[in-house]
Amino acid sequence: MSHSSFANTDFFTGRPTTEIAQALLGTTLLYRTPTMTVGGLIVETEAYLGTNDTAAHAYNGRRSAFSEPLYRGPGTLYIYRLRANYLLDIVTQPAETPEGVLIRAIEPSIQPEQLVANRGKSGVLVSNGPGKLMQALGIQDQAMNLQPITDSELAIDLSHRKVPREILALPRVGVNPTAASGQLPLRFVVAGNPYLSDIKKRDWQPDHGWQAANDALN
Repeated sequence: MSHSSFANTDFFTGRPTTEIAQALLGTTLLYRTPTMTVGGLIVETEAYLGTNDTAAHAYNGRRSAFSEPLYRGPGTLYIYRLRANYLLDIVTQPAETPEGVLIRAIEPSIQPEQLVANRGKSGVLVSNGPGKLMQALGIQDQAMNLQPITDSELAIDLSHRKVPREILALPRVGVNPTAASGQLPLRFVVAGNPYLSDIKKRDWQPDHGWQAANDALN
């Protein structure tokens, strides 16, 4: 697997955070440990749009040791703890523009049995939420917080990807719905994928919402 296939700083610059959040869908989130690489296809993301976004950690220009990664350069990892869960956010704009994308769910695709072992759950419960996917990857600390993704054990593989048949834009989860930004459609999902954090089983698609390989090439 060539490092040239991994998302670099350019992937996270030059376009709106909402576009980056959608472009990440279908790419592979990798965690490279000393003994193996584990990962899965990204199926759900949330965009957070900085100082004017009431749900963002940088709303109104808030800046603290907790949120400092958001003010760094594009591709910086922002790993934080929320209610005993570790979550993964990636900075998407130039330094001092505190926007980012939260990775909310993945579909296991690389060493899925290890993801199950790490998480202690099977089926969609392995990685159908932002805290769950970090448990599945085996990341339960903030050691990589503030690291550029290009210098980290985490990576976004652009060569091992699938193309969503349909991307839905929905309100974000766990934000104040009555605040100004509370109902904005800034959560992006692969429609019909069973690993989404709030999908009902009747809405699962047999192909998990991916285009067939030959369709994706057209």
